[in-house]
Amino acid sequence: MQLIKGTTDFMLDGACAAAIGKFDGIHRGHQALLENILERKKRGLLSAVFTFDPTPAAFFGKAAVRELTTREEKRRIFRRLGVDVLIEFPLCAETASMPPETFIEEILAGRMRAAYVAAGTDVTFGKNGAGDGAMLTACGKRLGFSVDIIDKVCVDGREISSSRIREELQAGHMEAVQELIGFPYSVTGDVVHGKQIGRTIGMPTVNLLPPGDKLLPPKGVYFSNVSYNGKHYRSISNIGCKPTVSAERVMGVETYLYDFHEEIYGREITVNLLKFKRPEKKFDSVESLKKQLEADIAEGKMVN
Repeated sequence: MQLIKGTTDFMLDGACAAAIGKFDGIHRGHQALLENILERKKRGLLSAVFTFDPTPAAFFGKAAVRELTTREEKRRIFRRLGVDVLIEFPLCAETASMPPETFIEEILAGRMRAAYVAAGTDVTFGKNGAGDGAMLTACGKRLGFSVDIIDKVCVDGREISSSRIREELQAGHMEAVQELIGFPYSVTGDVVHGKQIGRTIGMPTVNLLPPGDKLLPPKGVYFSNVSYNGKHYRSISNIGCKPTVSAERVMGVETYLYDFHEEIYGREITVNLLKFKRPEKKFDSVESLKKQLEADIAEGKMVN
């Protein structure tokens, strides 16, 4: 996958089918856009995703925003899906003030050589967000590219949106999150050294330090599975600061994998969070913690 980032000075090598959006969460609505451009890839067009960096929420809010899907996670997903080109268009004072017609003519039709564009019904672009689906469609007819404005996907009578997913995630409703995005909510990173308390009680774990811009569900214990080296392993995970064994307030993801004995420090894994089990709590002793973990692990074997 070709990655174009940090520049407005680029030119695609051929005509493309482009999907435009923020793609936070890459949920089932976003996937509908991607299916359209990947279908046209089969007909000879480059499949291209256009998004902004930083996100509009972060740029206009002038503050860090925690994402359902981080930049690196988006790149990984787009690459896995078979997207040919990912454009992380720089959002700054100059580009944010670009008239929407200029964006269509110079970027979409000019630099991207778009032959087809897919966008959601809520698409906005250009100065003051004045560009919308109707403008895209009208300009496309004039400039020679076709446009599909894709209706929202609904679940239980409500539109799927990143804000809805955030609500469910922050409530710990992992099954609902999975239904909305189409796959388990996950955290990906390299395994780092922890305090190795798990080894001393016969329950060795692997530890991740999530990126600072990753939105996490509530602190607590989750039934999970781990994707590593092309395989999946049943597991149970704790999200939080491990108050029983550490006074540090560093958020981490600590995971016990069933029937797994490899040393994987420094290796990349993905922890898929399936179901909330219980809140994180501070136990009176490591022995009390061990008993609770044994109960958690035993239950996990039954349901996971």
